[in-house]
Amino acid sequence: MTTQLSRFRPRLLWVLTLSAALTGCATMQSHDKLATDMQAAGRTGGIPAAIAQLESTAKTEDEKTALLYNMERGELLRMDRRYPDSTNAFLLADTKVKEWEETAKTNPSKLMGTVGAALISERLKVYEGQDYEKVWVTTRLALNRMAVGDFENARVDIKRTHEREAIIAEFRAKETLAAEEEAKSKGATSGGKELNGYPVETLNDPEVLALKNGYSNALSHYLAGFLYEMLNEPGLAAPGYRKAIELKPETGVLEEGLRGLDTRTGFTWKRRQRMTDVLFIVEAGDAPARKPKAFTLPVPTGRGLVTASISYPVIEPSKDALLTTISAAGTNLKLEKVVDVNVMARRALKDEMPGMVLRGFTRAVAKGVLQNELQKRGGLVGGLIGAAASVATEQADDRMWRMLPGRVYVARGYLPPGEHVVTVNGRALPQPIKIDGQYALVPLRMYDNSVLTGDVAMLGQLPTVAAASQPAAEPAVTTRTTTTTTTNNRARQVPKSAVKSTSTKPAPAAKN
Repeated sequence: MTTQLSRFRPRLLWVLTLSAALTGCATMQSHDKLATDMQAAGRTGGIPAAIAQLESTAKTEDEKTALLYNMERGELLRMDRRYPDSTNAFLLADTKVKEWEETAKTNPSKLMGTVGAALISERLKVYEGQDYEKVWVTTRLALNRMAVGDFENARVDIKRTHEREAIIAEFRAKETLAAEEEAKSKGATSGGKELNGYPVETLNDPEVLALKNGYSNALSHYLAGFLYEMLNEPGLAAPGYRKAIELKPETGVLEEGLRGLDTRTGFTWKRRQRMTDVLFIVEAGDAPARKPKAFTLPVPTGRGLVTASISYPVIEPSKDALLTTISAAGTNLKLEKVVDVNVMARRALKDEMPGMVLRGFTRAVAKGVLQNELQKRGGLVGGLIGAAASVATEQADDRMWRMLPGRVYVARGYLPPGEHVVTVNGRALPQPIKIDGQYALVPLRMYDNSVLTGDVAMLGQLPTVAAASQPAAEPAVTTRTTTTTTTNNRARQVPKSAVKSTSTKPAPAAKN
């Protein structure tokens, strides 16, 4: 027995060292814990405290240029209205995504190689970002540029968003085919429904299944339409509005964007325009967390069945209350949800599960064989150590861009230029918002118990016409809602196809 243990000791030390190293390295650390600490700091000390907490976790140059770090940092800096710093962080993140894009186009098989994740842990994979996160990077860059008046570079970012989606679509088609072929060759099942105890209903609910894919979102394409319209390029604006409708059908504000485009961009209308065309983008809540859920699988070996630990992430559906109304200058506009990041995250996880299950099966078999070998050489002690090493390294990948908003709403209407008190679901913003020009984009973030107002992007000038020279008896525009028909005297110079406002009272404040 002594001789057997002496032969076993080098292997035992190797296993212990490997387990400790993997458990302590950065890639094995929980991003959920980091995000929770960051958000807690933000609740007690504000956004600057959250930024400081995040920055304290990046010690090396690699950590400071990592994709997920810069996505989180860029979003926090944006919330703090530090747009140049936020843009620089997003550009660092964008560099990583561009590297992924280039590899996806030239050597896709390299991205499909997951040896480390297959044999040891999902967290050993280099974080490439969820597909919807890749798209959000260019969308955030475009919004940052618009906030500081850099519309030309925002236009470039919008164009790259469309190109990025095409690259993702092509790569994922190849990856799915490769995963199916590998699963067949190994005899492994790849459906999440075959995991005993896994809450498959979170991946198969109607909202998740209704999404066309796990990366395109209606906001990015509606923003493209709005930006092109601002820049007087209606021919490019129309496809953006059309794609947004395709992604989120039966959404009034999106449909009106396309339907009223020709009227709004007509020379006669612009010459007579007296009020600002305002787009409100209202973001609420936080992106969801991936929570690990542990499973044990019986693995057959030469000495009988051994138990191997395996872990998969779970995303719980959001229970946040919906926003319904935004009000300003005596006008109530309907807020319509165009993006639900929780649903997108669950769709991305659903699409990822086949490959994840295959890798988990492969790991379970490999670890079961190793555990059996350790038990054979070291007896009960060796078996226990093998089981402990298996549990320590089997951790579901919980990395996600957590500072993204949970939901995004859009409302659009005409308001007179000037300062206005704005309310969301009856909750007044702490400061009035100033708008002017032909177009204005107002970004708002309902975060924790506060409302963060971003810089308003404005473009174009309204014609300067003396009040006496304005038409005295122009007919008012009748606007229609699903419940009532009212006359909106404030919108008397709004074209009939303009976004409709309602006269309903704001709904009670919602908790976000």
